[in-house]
Amino acid sequence: MSRERRTFTREFKLNAVELSYSRKNIVELANELKIRPELLYRWRAEFASFQGASFPGNGNSKLTEEQKEIARLKKELANMQMERDILKKAVSIFSKSDGKYTGL
Repeated sequence: MSRERRTFTREFKLNAVELSYSRKNIVELANELKIRPELLYRWRAEFASFQGASFPGNGNSKLTEEQKEIARLKKELANMQMERDILKKAVSIFSKSDGKYTGL
């Protein structure tokens, strides 16, 4: 007898957070929206720290533009290092056959 997990849209969360800032009693608001007050507090904290990037959806990460750029550069660096290693191995294989192996 497991309960199905409820999902909320981004718009619902944003409206709930907006209402929570305009109302005095958050617990009462949570009861009206039929959600737990802890959930509303968590949504408020996420909105306060990420603003427009909050609530991106299931499986999507909440990254700032700088963090996205850093992740892209790390991925590019890993690809370049892998290419370099492959080329090193290829050079060493081909160099062994003509006797000019340098041991790189």
